[in-house]
Amino acid sequence: MHVGVCRIALRLPENLSLKGKRRVVKSITTRVRSKFNVSVAEVDDQNLWQLATLGICCVSNDKRYSNEVLSKVVDFINNGRFEVEMLNYEIEILPVF
Repeated sequence: MHVGVCRIALRLPENLSLKGKRRVVKSITTRVRSKFNVSVAEVDDQNLWQLATLGICCVSNDKRYSNEVLSKVVDFINNGRFEVEMLNYEIEILPVF
């Protein structure tokens, strides 16, 4: 079994409040969950209204599949029509058992 973990740092340049940030982050997490069947959560920068850090997790028996899914999630967020700018991302595949 392999666990793929991705951490994505986002900047919300046109956002002016935590309420606006919540709207954008919720839109991204809901669409990513439904499209890719992965776990998504905001894992850092909760009190900063122009930054968001998302954690995404995929569990599979094939590490190539986990990497492929997480790469597609990164592309989806980067090329989507969300009001965000991707600052950084990192993908790590962890073997389990």
